[in-house]
Amino acid sequence: MSGTVYLVGAGCGDYDLITLRGKELLAHCDTVIYDALIDPRLLDFAPDAEKICVGKRAGLHSAAQEEINALLIQKAAAGKQVVRLKGGDPFVFGRGGEEILALQAAGIPYSTVPGISSCIAAPELAGIPVTHRMLSRSFHVITGHTADDAADFSQYAGLGGTLVFLMGLRALPQIVSGLLAGGMPGDMPAAVIASGGTPQQRVLRSNLSEIAEQAKEMQPPALILVGQTAAFELSPTVRLPLSGVSVTVTGTAAFTQRVQTVLRGCGADAYAVNHLQIAKKCEIPPLSQYDVIALTSRNGAELLMQHFRDTRTDLRTLSGLRFAVLGSGTASVLEEAGIYPEIMPAQFTAAALGSLLAETDARRILLLRAEQGDPVLTERLAAGRAPFDEVHLYGTAPNPAAQPQEIGTDYLVFGSASGVRTFFAMGYTVSPHTKIVCIGRQTAKAAGTLPVITAEPHTAEGIAAAVIKEEEHETLSQTAQL
Repeated sequence: MSGTVYLVGAGCGDYDLITLRGKELLAHCDTVIYDALIDPRLLDFAPDAEKICVGKRAGLHSAAQEEINALLIQKAAAGKQVVRLKGGDPFVFGRGGEEILALQAAGIPYSTVPGISSCIAAPELAGIPVTHRMLSRSFHVITGHTADDAADFSQYAGLGGTLVFLMGLRALPQIVSGLLAGGMPGDMPAAVIASGGTPQQRVLRSNLSEIAEQAKEMQPPALILVGQTAAFELSPTVRLPLSGVSVTVTGTAAFTQRVQTVLRGCGADAYAVNHLQIAKKCEIPPLSQYDVIALTSRNGAELLMQHFRDTRTDLRTLSGLRFAVLGSGTASVLEEAGIYPEIMPAQFTAAALGSLLAETDARRILLLRAEQGDPVLTERLAAGRAPFDEVHLYGTAPNPAAQPQEIGTDYLVFGSASGVRTFFAMGYTVSPHTKIVCIGRQTAKAAGTLPVITAEPHTAEGIAAAVIKEEEHETLSQTAQL
């Protein structure tokens, strides 16, 4: 039985500009065949899929269009659900029509998912409207890249409205000379937008006669606008505290996703390195012999909740149990099930939880945590003569799908000591300019001699606060040097 090919527009720039339908298809597909210009974080939406890059970047094509067509047919004919992930929209200079014709000829089922094209999105994100009342009643999208490099750009000079040239940076001198030859005035506003919709976006505003000379240092991907609206500057004036700051978060998928969400809310360009995966080590013992259950992480709490679901435990039978947790994140997992912890230290540290538990009148405490947990917790319990059983419920293991690389973002985040050790053991390296942020002293200690920023409190919000504080310190230092 044949599979289906879905031509999905990835949108313009950042990964989160994809449509909900596109994201859903990525989550359930077998194979992703993608272009070079997409945000690589989009591939995180398809964690279990086969991923094939086919290039399609000006001057750097890694596969001919005929080869891409054949690959789509091959994968679908083998019964795969295939997402053909294309930058922008599949039908706006994306050669999506050619791919569909090939699929039709081969009898392969297909569907399309529109994407936000860069021809409107990149100008909008740069503060340039492609239409504006009384100034531009139309806009025209034109390819600046042709197979024979013999385009006659003078024919567009009298169109009026806003001219948007895609893939035209290398042809900018020809575009300018053609428009001028066609009668367009040299003082017509013009703009070049490079890497639109990303943190690397760069915008150059000028006029038609000068734009080509001024844009010589700009790099593709880029688009060119010519028309009265190109002079507009309608970019947002609100700047988030981490705008322009790049952060890589390491750890398990659940941890990196949680921290990325908070960092992006602060304006950061956040990436994930999911180099760890959770490995359950043992079963949870019968709870009847305990009156306090202590959990030190979201992972332990989620495994406990899964245990209740697997054993069909009626939560009403837990009325005699008290729950102790380390951190608001751990507490939130229980609270989602209607269980509200009675014991949580104000400081989210193992030492604070150990001291608090040692002061309880517990008959017996069940400590469910990772196999490499901070020993200070059990030391505090033993010193306080609190009766307890420690169960190493889970551990972390290297993620076989991870691909070691050099991390060159402004910051690198670690959430555990084992995460630090595994990261470097797997062959990852860190750029000299990258600052390391760690949760807790044990994690910071595992970083060895590397300079470390320690996040307080030990939460995603604490990590964001630590990065913001460091950025503010850097800004003050740079100001003092002026």
